[in-house]
Amino acid sequence: MRLIMVRHGEPDYEHDCLTPEGRRQAEAAAERLSSEGISEIFSSPNGRARETASFTAKRLGLPVTVLDYMHEISWGGPGIPENGHPWTLSEWMIARENFDFYASDWRKHPYFRSNEATVYFDRVSAAFDAFLEDRGYRHDGGRFLCTKQADETIALFSHGGSGACVLASLLRLPFPWVATVMPYDFTSIIILDFPSVPGEYVFPRLALFNDISHLHRSSLPQFQPDSE
Repeated sequence: MRLIMVRHGEPDYEHDCLTPEGRRQAEAAAERLSSEGISEIFSSPNGRARETASFTAKRLGLPVTVLDYMHEISWGGPGIPENGHPWTLSEWMIARENFDFYASDWRKHPYFRSNEATVYFDRVSAAFDAFLEDRGYRHDGGRFLCTKQADETIALFSHGGSGACVLASLLRLPFPWVATVMPYDFTSIIILDFPSVPGEYVFPRLALFNDISHLHRSSLPQFQPDSE
């Protein structure tokens, strides 16, 4: 099975839709994705993600299935600086504190111990695990038990935050570290390959990350990743 993750195009956050530039990005992404053999399309319920997905869906003649739990995450908590913004806080932990995400538990850090972002990470991770189990992959620590043949390619259109939750969970990486060290641009494409070996334990392989070649080919400007 291949999982293709796509971030939404340049957004109009106030109206939760795409800007004209974002629509051009989404159209370029749809052309790029048209040869990937996608059989199903999933999207966050947020308008900017659904609109981005609609360009690929129209091109491939496929419906878009909304996954409510993939909406953009929220953050915040009492006494947490920067209103609990996980991207800014993660940068502080790395640059100012030299926080070792592999030697220490990021969940116990004051920035994330009572941060709503941590609650969202758990929620998105659990829901996506259930989604994958239905498709034949049962999450077990750093590996997945492949329970049935799965040779499909599916596309998921979401956000910088909820997408980082999925990546961190699937690759067993610290969520704040992924959010800061592995940013990705508007309409960037990420591909994870899940070997299909029924009855065996497997793990996803990161085959492609932050591919925006379709923006280069269409002479569209590239935007710095942000939080949503």
